[in-house]
Amino acid sequence: MNRDLRLSWTDVRDRIQARIFDRTYAPGDKLPKDDEIAEDFGCARSTVQRAMQDLSQSGIVERRRKGGTTVRADPVTRATVDIPITRREVEERGCKYDYQLIRREMEIAPKSVLARFGMKVPISLLHIEALHLADNRPYILEDRWVCTTTVPEIMNVDLAQKSANEWLVRNKPFSRCDMSFYATKASHDVAAQLDTELGDALLVIERTTWIGSEPITTVQAVTSPGYQLFTQG
Repeated sequence: MNRDLRLSWTDVRDRIQARIFDRTYAPGDKLPKDDEIAEDFGCARSTVQRAMQDLSQSGIVERRRKGGTTVRADPVTRATVDIPITRREVEERGCKYDYQLIRREMEIAPKSVLARFGMKVPISLLHIEALHLADNRPYILEDRWVCTTTVPEIMNVDLAQKSANEWLVRNKPFSRCDMSFYATKASHDVAAQLDTELGDALLVIERTTWIGSEPITTVQAVTSPGYQLFTQG
């Protein structure tokens, strides 16, 4: 038992979060009771409660009165908006979801991707292109790069069957997310993939996530014409 009575609630939060990130506590797992964690860490129960409150507000765990604390099955860290699982987003709109993997290759990342990650030295990353569909129509075209040093497990995932979007949301909670939105005109390739006209105005959602200082993934999601983004404050 750790008897470091100087542990702050942020120290406790970070230790619990680390156990979630390394899957000591996997998605859906029930965490020990607050007093058990306090005994383990050698701190006050109120310190654990404050740490759990922050983890709950961050969307990493779910707290239920008399029901204990569980790791969220779809863990998220709240930024401006939550990172959605595209399959769920489509199904919640009453549409049939489908997914097509276009490419999956290890490649030297271009300078634009390295810049998003804050890297200066060229590095090989996993490059994934995929198309999400709603009612058999193109919905989102995804161009994603994943740092396999941070996320080595993704190399064993069958991305032809499960999207990187869904796998990462469920398995790799993040501590930081940069997000931007901008408009672009459909190029020949994008117009063909999204079944739209050359030059059509399209919304792009760009997200980059980290765990601590280590990059996880960066993605450019080009949405089909008429796409609407909903969020709650």
